[in-house]
Amino acid sequence: MAQRRYASTKDAADYLGVTDRTIRAMISDGRLTGYRNGTRLVRVDLNEVDAMMTAFGGGVSA
Repeated sequence: MAQRRYASTKDAADYLGVTDRTIRAMISDGRLTGYRNGTRLVRVDLNEVDAMMTAFGGGVSA
């Protein structure tokens, strides 16, 4: 198992090129897992962010 790479919601948003609000929505609807430390601090695992990405288009035909 790979070591977790925790990042803030802002850092995860920068990583994906989206807004912090989008990351929070992804946590809310279950697409990402949020990890809470204390009452306000929320982190996401960048490995999970990478794993949820799926390739599409650009396929090479044989």
